[in-house]
Amino acid sequence: MVEPPMERTDADWKSTLTEQQFDVLRGCGTEPPFQNEYWNCHDAGMYLCAGCGEELFSSKDKFDSGTGWPSYTKPASEKVVTENEDDSWMQRRTEVKCARCGGHLGHVFPDGPGKGGMRYCINSAALRLRRN
Repeated sequence: MVEPPMERTDADWKSTLTEQQFDVLRGCGTEPPFQNEYWNCHDAGMYLCAGCGEELFSSKDKFDSGTGWPSYTKPASEKVVTENEDDSWMQRRTEVKCARCGGHLGHVFPDGPGKGGMRYCINSAALRLRRN
């Protein structure tokens, strides 16, 4: 259900997000591994963008990557995320953002299970779980 991109000021974002959510979604921050809300969550449901509510990842596609962050084999739809090259931290990675609000979600790596072989390593602070 991708809606038109959102345009908001930092002040608008700060009024609706926690400090950690703002750091991750708007500042491209990363939360600590094994110390975040969803890394070890096994509840069924849909993971939404904490910034705009877009449906991003299904619990059906979640797996334990051993990294300490929630990991998924694929997004709910190819249209809900964008991918960009990220050369920060002296390494080449592929950043994953919410297509609707542009919020930083995490990174995708080609070392995941399944036929696609991808691992979407996503910050819990960028997500909100809508349980089934």
